[in-house]
Amino acid sequence: MTLLDTTRPSARTAGGLAALACVLVGGSVPVTGLLDGYPVLSGQAIRYGIGAVLLALWLLAKGRRIRLPGRADLAGLTAMVGAGMLGFNAAILVAQRYATPGFVAALLGASPLVLAVVAPALRGRRPAPAALAGAGLVTCGVVVLSGGGGWHGPGLLLAILVTACEVAFTLGGVGVVARLGAVEASLLACVGAAVGGAALSTVVDGAAAWPAPTATELVAMVVLGALVTAVAFVFWYIGVDVLGADRVGVLIGLMPVAGLVVSVVLGAQSLTLVALGGALVVAAGCAVGMRSSVG
Repeated sequence: MTLLDTTRPSARTAGGLAALACVLVGGSVPVTGLLDGYPVLSGQAIRYGIGAVLLALWLLAKGRRIRLPGRADLAGLTAMVGAGMLGFNAAILVAQRYATPGFVAALLGASPLVLAVVAPALRGRRPAPAALAGAGLVTCGVVVLSGGGGWHGPGLLLAILVTACEVAFTLGGVGVVARLGAVEASLLACVGAAVGGAALSTVVDGAAAWPAPTATELVAMVVLGALVTAVAFVFWYIGVDVLGADRVGVLIGLMPVAGLVVSVVLGAQSLTLVALGGALVVAAGCAVGMRSSVG
C-alpha cells in the first residue's frame, strides 16, 4: 500500500496508519507552538488550506474526480469542521486559560471511553468489551501521564467541550468517509475549515488578521498542513473506516505519549517514573482495545 493509497487496507495496516496519525498529531505540539505569535484562526486557515491543496493535487495526480458532498454528508462535515477542527482548536485555547494543560489533557484522555460507548450505540449495538477495557486503561494512563492538573471558573466545562469536539471529529467523519473515502472526506473538511477560519478571522480582526508570516511560522504552517493535516487526517479516517470509531478511538491515547517523547527529546521536560508508568498503561490499553480488531 502506497502513501495515501485508496485501496482498502487490512485491519493491521489500518491500525498502524491510525496510530501513526496520532503520533504525528501528538508530536506536533512544539511545531504548533511556533505559531503562538500568529493570529490563531488565520494560522489554522492557512494550515488547512495547505492540506486541502495537497490532497486535491494527490487526487488529480491519481486521475480521480473530486466529488462534491451530498446532503447526507453535510451534517458529518459540519461536525468535522465546526466542532472537530475549528471548534477544537478554539476550545483548547480558551480552556487553557481556566485549566492547566494537564487537566485538559486528562479530560481529553476520556475521549476513547466516550467513543467506545457512543460509536456502537449509534449503530444500535452494545459496546465491545475489548474496546471498553482498552479505552478505560487508556483514560487512566493519560490521567497519570498528564498529572491530572486543576481548573477554576468554567475550566471544567471547557475541558469537557474539548473532549466533545475531539469525539465529534471522529464520529462526524464515519458516514462521510464510508460514502466518499478517507482522502475525499479529509479534503472537503480542510476546504471547509480553511474557508470558515479565514472568514471568521477576517470578521474578528479585519486586516490585522493577515500579517506576513515569518520564515519560521511559514515552515510550521507547511509542516502542520502537510503532515499533521493532509497525511494524519487521511490515515486516521482510514483507521475509523476499517476498524470502527470505537476500536480505533483507543489510539487517541498515543497523542499525549508522543507529546511526552518529543518534549523529553527536546529537553523541554524530564522523564519521570510516573509519566513512564502512565505511558505504559496507555500502551497496554491500546493493545487491549485493538486486540480483537487487528489481525
